[in-house]
Amino acid sequence: MTKLFQYRFYALLLLIFTVFSAQAKMLETRDFTPLSPDKEQMKTNALITYQLQRYHYRNLPLEDTVAEQVFDNYLDALDNQKLYFIASDIKEFEPYRRELNKALSTGQLDPAFRIYNRYQRRVIERLEYSLSLLDKGIDQFDFGKDEELLIDREPEHWTKSQEELDDLWRRRVKGAVLSLKLSGKEPKEIAKTLKKRYESQLNRVLQANSEDAFQTYMNAFTGVYDPHTQYFSPRTSENFNINMSLSLEGIGAVLQTDNEFTKVVRLVPAGPADKQGELRPADRIVGVGQGKEGEIVDVIGWRLDEVVDLIRGPKQTIVKLEVVSADSQDENQTHVISIRRDKVNLEEQAAQSDVIEIERQGRKFKVGVIDIPTFYADFQAIQRGDPNARRTTQDVQLLLHDMMKKGIDGLVIDLRNNGGGSLGEANALTGLFIKEGPTVQIRYARGGVEVMRDQDPRLLYDGPMLVLVNRMSASASEIFAGAMQDYGRAIVMGGQTFGKGTVQQIRSLEHGQLKLTQAKFYRVSGASTQHKGVIPDITMPSIIDKNEIGEDSLPEALPWDQIKSAEYTKNNTFSAFIDSLQKRHLDRMSDNPLYQTLLEEIEFAARQRNQKTLSLNEKQRIDEKEKREAEQLAILNKKREAEGEKVLKNLDQLEEEQEENSTKKVTYKPDFVAREGGEVLLDLLDLSEQMAAQANQH
Repeated sequence: MTKLFQYRFYALLLLIFTVFSAQAKMLETRDFTPLSPDKEQMKTNALITYQLQRYHYRNLPLEDTVAEQVFDNYLDALDNQKLYFIASDIKEFEPYRRELNKALSTGQLDPAFRIYNRYQRRVIERLEYSLSLLDKGIDQFDFGKDEELLIDREPEHWTKSQEELDDLWRRRVKGAVLSLKLSGKEPKEIAKTLKKRYESQLNRVLQANSEDAFQTYMNAFTGVYDPHTQYFSPRTSENFNINMSLSLEGIGAVLQTDNEFTKVVRLVPAGPADKQGELRPADRIVGVGQGKEGEIVDVIGWRLDEVVDLIRGPKQTIVKLEVVSADSQDENQTHVISIRRDKVNLEEQAAQSDVIEIERQGRKFKVGVIDIPTFYADFQAIQRGDPNARRTTQDVQLLLHDMMKKGIDGLVIDLRNNGGGSLGEANALTGLFIKEGPTVQIRYARGGVEVMRDQDPRLLYDGPMLVLVNRMSASASEIFAGAMQDYGRAIVMGGQTFGKGTVQQIRSLEHGQLKLTQAKFYRVSGASTQHKGVIPDITMPSIIDKNEIGEDSLPEALPWDQIKSAEYTKNNTFSAFIDSLQKRHLDRMSDNPLYQTLLEEIEFAARQRNQKTLSLNEKQRIDEKEKREAEQLAILNKKREAEGEKVLKNLDQLEEEQEENSTKKVTYKPDFVAREGGEVLLDLLDLSEQMAAQANQH
């Protein structure tokens, strides 16, 4: 997500494991041409191996253990749900487990392509089998029978036979039919929808080329080093800059491939999807439609760039996304979100402020709140020498000057959902709140450490401060929050941050590009932001699933560690009050209806995620759906009542409301968490005054 200079959202957008997942049995008339590597790919393989060993931050010799990891990663990239290969395939591949280190160093790709060709054949078989079931008619399925489908098959053993796999796929097709039936579709429409889906996926498998196999294999290799080191094929590399603008000019969502699905990684602040309010990180996009009346095109198993092409379109036009919620374990339980395409304006991403008033014991206090959606800088305007070029730090200065004139008693900086951005702006913003000193340390692969420092001797604000963070606060956000915490300059409140503390560099190859991790960020205290992120002083629960989102949820993420502390002066004014502040916070929250509703939302989402199996009994599924939607509506209406909003009769009303929001300008309004941040600051003032009074008595 970060480079040294700028937070790299588009690296995630291009994280393509070209996995053609779907469902299969191969007809003998079906034409399938095995793929084979070319000399250019073999040469590139050897070059990638050399660059990883020479330049990657992690010093990892190419030994047998690495070969085993590459082997496992490759199978995982192709078939992590164990839906295609059978045990005899894996046994046949097993000799490659310890041979890949030699193959990688010499550029030999035959083992990788043999595995990929077998994978293609198995996928085709499964798709053909699924189509053959549909040809027999969907009335063959008995939905009164008590059968179930295992939701997550990754921990399972490989199936032992084709017959066992046939039964698994019979249940998968039955589950797909039942879900469409429960959504109100007629039998003919169900059969048509599923046939179209499987045929589309089958065509894509048959269109696969050697670059697909090569890129998947190379990313299985780079993934051993860390999850942010990736190989981009020539086709991907050509679209690198275009894809950055695709994300911003379509719906404002950063996407990646997740098995056969297109997964939402992050929403761009103030983008169309963010304003619409319904799409969330970890949601899976399974269909895309054009306009309010356009047909939804099934995109399960599609390449990421193909899905992005469908999502993009002229400004102010409607795109419909068929989505599986992040909390849903049924991949066929979907809902449709309508979003009006637009370009994300820097103006709407800019920092905004508000002043909240809190009354205590008859006295009114003012707390300033500044929301920073991203660390931005108009680099083109800066390069032109434009004195009015927009920058986070400059905008915050103006907002803060205005609030200080109003006589604020404390300041809240809201970095929730801020995925990072310009490192230079994070450094400069830190400088507004410290007189002098280091702000962040950067350690490079060969051990050299660079210390970035506050370049401005002015101290703009020295009053009480609190920084709000959550799991989506990453990179530059973590650098700022970590510095404020290390200096004792601000209380950090919220949830553990993302933990993205690595720096990537793009290296051009003759055949594609390599994004390679070359450095790590460290706080001035010497602690890395990598993996652990920033741990808040005052905790707030979050609906975001830590097991799904965050650096520590990614395989082979570089570990947390420490280096020597930089020289800086820490202010310990509030460290003694943290326990008391947390207790007062929890006492308040126990009576806060919005906090209690949040806990209900978290518990509801956890139950959905923890569901292990999916019933194929129609009556049971109907009962479960009605109960789930009723509970969801009840929680939502509790929240709306607490916020003074009109309650809803059904969930469809929410969708209509959110579609209207997608065209409105984003105006920051402090929520109950931001207001609670203000309360915590007033607690700090109170405790500080009590301590001062006690000191005077002695």
